[in-house]
Amino acid sequence: QVQLVESGGGLVQAGGSLRLSCVASGSIFSIGPMGWFRQAPGKQRELVATITSGGSTDYANSVKGRFTISRDNAKNTVYLQMNSLKFEDTAVYYCHAVVQHPGRTTWYNYWGQGTQVTVSS
Repeated sequence: QVQLVESGGGLVQAGGSLRLSCVASGSIFSIGPMGWFRQAPGKQRELVATITSGGSTDYANSVKGRFTISRDNAKNTVYLQMNSLKFEDTAVYYCHAVVQHPGRTTWYNYWGQGTQVTVSS
C-alpha cells in the first residue's frame, strides 16, 4: 500500500500565495506521473496540474501563469506553488500519484485525503 499525505492548505486572502506539499510513502518501487486535482462544493473533481517523473508539466488553463508544480523524486514529494490566488480557487485539493510496487509491473493510482484551500475575496 501507498499513502499520500498532503499539507499546506489553509485560508488566504485573494492575491495571496500558498504552497501545497504531498509526500508518498509505503511500498514504492517507482513513481510515475504525480499531480494535483481539486474539487469545489457542488462541482466535479478537476485536474489542476501534473508532472512526469522527468519533469514535464501540464496545467489547467485556469491556473496557467499562477500555479507551479514541481517534484523531488528523491523525497517522493510533489509540490504546488499557488500565487495570485482567486476566490474561485477555493476547493479541496487532492494529490495523485501513479505508483509501481516492488516486484510488480502494474501501475496503480493513489489519492491523498485532500487539503482545504479557502481564498477570501
